Amino acid sequence: MGLLQVVITLGLIMLLVKPVGSYLVHVFSYEKNGLDRVFAPIERVSYRIMGVHEKEEMGWKKYVGAVLLVNFVMLIFVYTVFRIQSYLPLNPDGLGNVPSALAFNTAISFMTNTNWQAYSGENTLSYFSQMVAITFPMFTSAATGFAVAVAFIRGLVGRQDNLGNFYVDLTRGITRVFLPLSFIVALFLVFQGVPQTLQGAVDASTLEGAKQTITRGLVASFESIKHIGTNGGGWFGTNAAHPFENPTPLSNLIHIVCMMLLPTSLVYAFGLMIKNKKQGWTLFATMGIIFLVMVATVFYAEYRGVPAVDAMGVHGNMEGKEVRFGLSETALFTAVTTAATTGSVNSMHESLTPLGSIAPFAEMMMNNVFGGKGVGLLNGLLYLILAVFICGLMVGRTPEFLGKKIEGKEVKLAAIAILIHPLIILAPTALALTRPESITSIANQGMHGLSEVLYAFTSGAANNGSAFAGLSANTNFYNLGIGLVMLVGRYSSIIVMLAIAGSLATKRIVPVTTGTLRTNTPLFAGILMMIIIVIGALTFFPALALGPIAEHLAAH
Repeated sequence: MGLLQVVITLGLIMLLVKPVGSYLVHVFSYEKNGLDRVFAPIERVSYRIMGVHEKEEMGWKKYVGAVLLVNFVMLIFVYTVFRIQSYLPLNPDGLGNVPSALAFNTAISFMTNTNWQAYSGENTLSYFSQMVAITFPMFTSAATGFAVAVAFIRGLVGRQDNLGNFYVDLTRGITRVFLPLSFIVALFLVFQGVPQTLQGAVDASTLEGAKQTITRGLVASFESIKHIGTNGGGWFGTNAAHPFENPTPLSNLIHIVCMMLLPTSLVYAFGLMIKNKKQGWTLFATMGIIFLVMVATVFYAEYRGVPAVDAMGVHGNMEGKEVRFGLSETALFTAVTTAATTGSVNSMHESLTPLGSIAPFAEMMMNNVFGGKGVGLLNGLLYLILAVFICGLMVGRTPEFLGKKIEGKEVKLAAIAILIHPLIILAPTALALTRPESITSIANQGMHGLSEVLYAFTSGAANNGSAFAGLSANTNFYNLGIGLVMLVGRYSSIIVMLAIAGSLATKRIVPVTTGTLRTNTPLFAGILMMIIIVIGALTFFPALALGPIAEHLAAH
């Protein structure tokens, strides 16, 4: 029955890929279409307020500048709201200002679509902060990722350094994708019992006569954009395991579908935008096979359970999981949230079996298994460029992708982006394990303790945001360290990918010949998959061998 639940959920996602992907092509096409009658008037007002010229074209440098400028201004705004929230309205529970290091970390977290939380939302942030400084960047960060991915695609097929207009792409993503979908999902979640109110906490008496304070809030609207935008932050500290965020198996299904909906559809839209559906499906198949392996790994590991406990007659690992979801939906949620770089959790990942925890580790370390808004596609294309280059070396000719030659400049930029990712994971982890004050934040010593620290920096670098839940990360070291890792992890790849797009956009199309390497075949998909796995294994296997792999072997 559990396997059937997983199959039905993934089947539902696959049914939505093509229609949603086609819709995304219409959204980010500058050609007039039927959507303009509904959304264009609202967008034109927004452009006038911002002083944006809708028809202005941007080269890659100008596009990067616009991305960084908008994100920097919003980052300062969000940080300021956290620091003065006690003086702002909509604070019925009288919460104080957020400390500076935590405000720095949280502002970066939500601006980079990471949504790492070193705090419990219901006890730290006012309703005003949750709405203005949390929910607002959930929309803009997701739309930014979409805009960058679409700009890169334009560079692949373009004939000049014109990647579109960032402000237009950002606005269209919010008005035509995220707002409508979030509104629909929020209404459904209210129907499932998720609170949506501006009233403060309420006191209640338990059946035993004890007093209990029940926190409420604008949870349904928060949850909708949290998963549609692959953001992942929780209104409550326990995230999607909390019954007010995720009350029923049906709401759990909707959360999973929402997390995978846009990342999978964007890969299909990529094939449509380059007018080569086979190329899109080749990339989709590569990501999909890796994802299914990860799902199977978590599924098997959690059903297999812990050997010592299994010997006592307790089968399966239900530690840290909600009974209303069970093992199957928890295993699928774990694989989905780290594949889509959402970071939302409906169980505590620290309670996974060591083998089960390897899957979320691997998905975040590879960071290209569909990924969040645009991130997975961009990182997948990074590896694709590298695969084309390696294949070109093997056959002794200049590598080409979509009729454009991949030369030294593009390969160097791709290599830089690929190398930055492990650097900002492994170096801070090593530093944390040499500092006595940061070691004291680890709940468990030995192999599991190493995994806690490694997971935290991996989550930050991949802009995922999920936590292993055993690390007390609300310290100055971790707030500043993980904050800087999130910044570099987000914007280094954006800058590099747009630079590659600008370089490719100016190259002429090379005619296809009998010697041209076809990149839309099952053979190339297999090559791409092996390159992703080999690079990931060579980079991260030593660290994993000291953590979850060693712990798995010790358990047996």
